Amino acid sequence: MSPAARSIAATFVTLGLAYGVWYAYSVFLVALLREFGWSRTLLAGAFSVFTLVHGLVGPLAGSIADRLGPRRLTLAGAVMLAAGLLLDGAVTRPWHLYLAFGVLTALGVACAGWVPAVVLVQRWFPHRIGTALGLTSAGIGAGIFVVAPACQWMVEVAGWRWAFRAVGLGVAAWMIPATLWLVREPAAAAGAPGVPQDGRVPAAAQAGDITPRHALGTRAFWALAVAMLSASFVNQMLLVHQVAYLVDHGIDALMAASVVGVVGLASIAGKAGGGWFSDSFGREETYTLGMALVMLSMAALGLVAVAPGPLPAYVYGALVGVGYSITAPLMPALINDVFRGRHFGAIFGMLHAANAFGGGLGPWVAGRVFDATGSYAPAFAAAAGSALLSTAAIWTARRGRRRRATPGRPA
Repeated sequence: MSPAARSIAATFVTLGLAYGVWYAYSVFLVALLREFGWSRTLLAGAFSVFTLVHGLVGPLAGSIADRLGPRRLTLAGAVMLAAGLLLDGAVTRPWHLYLAFGVLTALGVACAGWVPAVVLVQRWFPHRIGTALGLTSAGIGAGIFVVAPACQWMVEVAGWRWAFRAVGLGVAAWMIPATLWLVREPAAAAGAPGVPQDGRVPAAAQAGDITPRHALGTRAFWALAVAMLSASFVNQMLLVHQVAYLVDHGIDALMAASVVGVVGLASIAGKAGGGWFSDSFGREETYTLGMALVMLSMAALGLVAVAPGPLPAYVYGALVGVGYSITAPLMPALINDVFRGRHFGAIFGMLHAANAFGGGLGPWVAGRVFDATGSYAPAFAAAAGSALLSTAAIWTARRGRRRRATPGRPA
């Protein structure tokens, strides 16, 4: 196996563990709700802090990956993530949850997760980044499929504290040795605009190199920021509250966790297929399809409320799994189309911060609305509007993608 293939395969598993932790929070939310009786606003707030920290670290993480390489960043993140999960198992007060999960665990996922993975893939496969990112990010779907149901099983067998601890030990056992022994970076110097498998930097990639400061002055940057923020608002709202919503409507907790597994399984196909589809048939068209499926998944949740049962719940899982996951590899591909260059990691990290604001706001809004009204309906209506806004913003960024930004010319 080539160094590129070995690195991507290891990153596939690493992303699965890191974001399996992320999406398993919907399972832990129900367990914490039952044990402590804390409000959904409080519990969703911890996840909102998590997503904000994860995203706000993005610009710094991107710069570190540009300068020192994604491998070192991933190794540091693995250590922090394992430590954070072990501390999550010792929570007894709300501030413990906010500090251990909201801050330390988030730092670990940020440094071991999406930003270094995107930089690594972009360096190995700059010319088919959509397909390569789709295949790599399918690891996130595999992680959701395995980690969330496994956590629910461990919660029922040994309790949520040991579930956190077991995942922490698993993270340490895989991520640290895999990053040290399996992951490799292209031979060219760190910060290269995008290095193919032979290690050579195309001369064309050096042209039009865009700095973060210049990127901030382009229309494309802000259109992509709005798209990321609004998409994350709806996606994270659904993925954090899905188990609680299903349990509220009479679905057994273990079955609800299996729905999360369906989300993960469907997202494997969505991520892998969506990346290839976008490279072959168009970014905007593929993104529109993904957000349409997310909106259809909310209609399936409405059916769960009217006629509770496993069928509409699993339909929801399949729709949201494919829908949200189609959009995931598209964003880095779109950003690469416009801002490819030596500062790609830093620019991607800056835009990732917008993703964090949306991802932090969505779950908190849903928890707040539920605590105030006893219903998720108003929050889901706002989520549908957010999905439409995200789609419109992607088409607004189309001109910037077709006319790649260069210094001195707006995009």
